[in-house]
Amino acid sequence: MLVDAGTGVGDLTLDELAAVDHILLSHSHLDHIVSIPLLADSVMSRRRQPITVYALQQTIDALRAHVLNWVIWPDFTVLPTPEHPVLRFVPVDVGQRLEVGGKQVEVLPAQHTVPAVGYAVEGDNGWWVYTGDTGPNPALWPLLADRRIEMLVIETAFADGELELARLSKHLAPTLLAEELRQVPAEVPVYITHTKPGEHAGIEAQTRCIGTGHRLAHLQAGQRFDV
Repeated sequence: MLVDAGTGVGDLTLDELAAVDHILLSHSHLDHIVSIPLLADSVMSRRRQPITVYALQQTIDALRAHVLNWVIWPDFTVLPTPEHPVLRFVPVDVGQRLEVGGKQVEVLPAQHTVPAVGYAVEGDNGWWVYTGDTGPNPALWPLLADRRIEMLVIETAFADGELELARLSKHLAPTLLAEELRQVPAEVPVYITHTKPGEHAGIEAQTRCIGTGHRLAHLQAGQRFDV
C-alpha cells in the first residue's frame, strides 16, 4: 500500500513496485501523484490484477483530464486492455471507512487549495494518522479525540518567516503547527513531513521551540516503523 505517490516511490526496486496493490491519494498536486503514471508503465507486464487507486472524485477527474489523457501520458485505466487495466480508480469520501490490503482505513478531512483528504490506518496498537497537505484543520481533531494514535504524520511546509504564504497556500508553519498540536495529547508521537527543501533547517529549529510537549521528529528517507 502506498499513501500518496511522490518522487520517493522512485527509491523502490522494480520488485517492490510490482508488489504495490493499493494507492491512497490525498489530492491531485504533482508532488503527490507524479509516480503513478511511471509506476503503471513500469509494472504493467508484471501484474495480473490492477493497482487500485483510492481518491476523491475530484482528484480522479484531475488525473484523467491532465495526466492520463493520451497527451501527457497514456491512459493506464484502459491499458493493456480495457478489460484488464493496470490502474483502477475507486472514489472515496471524507468519513468513509475502507478495507485496504487487510487494513482498516478511514478517510479524514483536510483543508487545502484543492479538494484533499488525509488517512488513518488502524494498526494492532492504535492508528497511524496522516494529515495530507493541509492548513489549520479544525474538523480533524474531534474525529481523533477518542482514539489511540500510535503515530501522527503531519505536514509543516513553511518556516514562520513565510507564515502568510503558508496561510494563503493552506499549509502549516511551526506557529500554525503548535496551534494544531494543542488539540492532540502530548504522548502522541509526532513526525513532521513535507518541509520545503530550502527551508528544512529553519523549520526543524523552529519546531523544536513550539513548546507543546510532544515528542517531535522529522521523517527521514529510509526510516522504517512497525505499526
